[in-house]
Amino acid sequence: MLPNLFLTRAYGLENLDDSGRACIYAFNHNNSIEVLMVPALIVYHLGGRMISFVIDWMYGKVPILGSLMDMTNPVYVYNKRSLLRWIEAKRMTRPADGTVERCAEKLRSGQSIGIFPEGKRNRNAEHLLQGKPGVGHIALKTGSTVVPVGIDFECRIRKGRIPVLGRTIVRIGKPLDFQHQSKKYLALMADTSCKSITSSELNRMAADVTKEIMFSLAELSGKQYSEPCSVIKQTVTTTTINPKEHLCRV
Repeated sequence: MLPNLFLTRAYGLENLDDSGRACIYAFNHNNSIEVLMVPALIVYHLGGRMISFVIDWMYGKVPILGSLMDMTNPVYVYNKRSLLRWIEAKRMTRPADGTVERCAEKLRSGQSIGIFPEGKRNRNAEHLLQGKPGVGHIALKTGSTVVPVGIDFECRIRKGRIPVLGRTIVRIGKPLDFQHQSKKYLALMADTSCKSITSSELNRMAADVTKEIMFSLAELSGKQYSEPCSVIKQTVTTTTINPKEHLCRV
């Protein structure tokens, strides 16, 4: 938390779920430092309640950093290869259960998860990358609330670029509820009459939920998202990043 005390301003802390329920925290992703700073900020304001983050496996093999990551009981993803040979040699075989199912199991057991739907660092100061549909499948499989967290920088606003380390603005949006869609999704999963059609419909539903999450992140991060979505206009308004909103310093 120490760097956050000097570098971070946080808005919307009242939107954090303090009920103790497991939920999904979705973040946009700009640089490497925020992967440590922003989760520490959120966990601190949750009273120390831990969040399991979905992260690439190689970070868990880096000395010191790996120990910090392991403290959060993360969900490691093993798809990518490490450019460092000595780290690549430590890569495990992929778990039998996919990332979506392992995240769903965490949520069912009462453990919140954190996820970066863009899937990688995005240093574009104006646009978000296309969201990966995994976050949509996780939300629909579990019916969990999604709390969008936008990460922005004063440097992006003033100079139009993403800094390696700089004054950070964290905006926490209102929780997104997909319970209604989740019931339809689970009903379709239970229907085995036509697997090909069912699979296509499940993917479509997950893509729609992902779009809504990404448009919310766009509003909160000050960036743009290219896919149209009429639903998000009803759930997120331009007051999200009102410069006169109450400032809650960490």
